[in-house]
Amino acid sequence: MEYYSSQISQLIEQLSSLPGIGTKTAQRLAFHIIDMPKDRVEKLADTMVKARNTIRYCRQCLTLTDRELCPVCSNPKRNQKVIMVVENPRDMSAYEKTGKYEGVYHVLHGAISPMLGIGPGDIRLKELMHRLEKDVDEVIIATNSSLEGETTAMYISKLVKPTGIKVTRIASGVPVGGDLEYIDEVTLLRALEGRVEL
Repeated sequence: MEYYSSQISQLIEQLSSLPGIGTKTAQRLAFHIIDMPKDRVEKLADTMVKARNTIRYCRQCLTLTDRELCPVCSNPKRNQKVIMVVENPRDMSAYEKTGKYEGVYHVLHGAISPMLGIGPGDIRLKELMHRLEKDVDEVIIATNSSLEGETTAMYISKLVKPTGIKVTRIASGVPVGGDLEYIDEVTLLRALEGRVEL
């Protein structure tokens, strides 16, 4: 049974096709958009179309940007000799929010997953190896602690080590406020291995 007119149904359908947006959230967003002033709706739609048409990959690190080089790669204060490898632009953003990392990044746009048919050729490893032909001191592997992230980290390590460039892996461990009894063994082992002297 149809509850809404075809235009409202289409709007809800389009919104619910976005990742993380279920039907109820899509309905709330649809009615919010309908209640917005017309000029704000047009600005929202225009911003989405402009973003889709102008955003591209950074020539160097492959994150998303509207320029040839992203703000990190074009910043002369960043250490170009230290490259942190991340799975996606959201991971890069998370590290940038800490304000502590002074190197640059390389965004893989995925992780190796034989189960999903994603091999080394399906992520941006070739571009990483090309970057390593320049003067690089260290590659920090910051892929997720999932099976895919670990597989990708090991693969990158095997690729980079023969070049003589230092390869490190971020420590992963116990979250702040986490009770040890609820933490899995791999995480606890990583926390132990990644310990620092106090």
